[in-house]
Amino acid sequence: MTAHVVVGVDGSSPSDGAVEWAADDAMRRGCALKIVHVCEPWPGDIPLQTPPGFRDSVTEYGQEVLERAAALARERAPHLEVDTFMESGRVSEVLRREAEDAEQVVLGSRGLGGFTGMLLGSVSLAMAGHVAAPVVVVRGTPERTHERIVVGFDGSDHSAVALEYAFEEAARRGARLQAIHTWQMPLVGPGALIYTPLVEDVLAAERQVCAGTLTPWREKYPRVEVEQTLVCGHPAGVLCEASAAADLVVVGSRGLGRFGSAVLGSISHGVLHHAHCPVAVVRARGEAR
Repeated sequence: MTAHVVVGVDGSSPSDGAVEWAADDAMRRGCALKIVHVCEPWPGDIPLQTPPGFRDSVTEYGQEVLERAAALARERAPHLEVDTFMESGRVSEVLRREAEDAEQVVLGSRGLGGFTGMLLGSVSLAMAGHVAAPVVVVRGTPERTHERIVVGFDGSDHSAVALEYAFEEAARRGARLQAIHTWQMPLVGPGALIYTPLVEDVLAAERQVCAGTLTPWREKYPRVEVEQTLVCGHPAGVLCEASAAADLVVVGSRGLGRFGSAVLGSISHGVLHHAHCPVAVVRARGEAR
């Protein structure tokens, strides 16, 4: 198949939102959309006796889910090339294979069956940051249009990947980009006389990191309007607050400082739990899992 975006579907309402978002994304990228439905085996692979025709009904349901999702995508983007695919197996395993040659993978925030608990369940945890393609977890509907992308960065190589994705996305959409760098107050003894100059030194250093990190990206994408934000606070809370006025929040799969362990740590979990808009988790291609 040619260049394409993959979206996982299960027939739920959040799944529909993911299809609409993925259709818009595929159109912006000028590529095809591949809609994937996975029929999971029984828990624990327990062999159960099923009524005659049961497995046929499961297949029929899956086909109906795919047909409905395809119709929704074509209604959203009439000229979009849409393909559908159904397979039996573990949802995360099938989607990981599908992610290998995808531009990115789009998932609903939660769903039915194998997609239950998608936001922080086994599927999203198995996907976000563990496949080479960016993984977008969709919350809300594509109707939200603030024309603003939010990205968190800390100066690490991993956050540089998030910045690259965010600048490309902002350029593709013609959107503004809010680049957020957070810092926290240094811990010193009570009543320390050096506290004020220490804070000023830390703030000056963080400003330098912030400006130095963004300069080459500003030069590479001169048409992207950038809002540079330096905030004293916890990064997850700051990013979630900013997401209320954004169409997408972008984080690296992991990084240094407050973005450490961004896939399984408190930062990414906090953003995925509480962001008001879709969240993209970006990992450098070729990076070890």
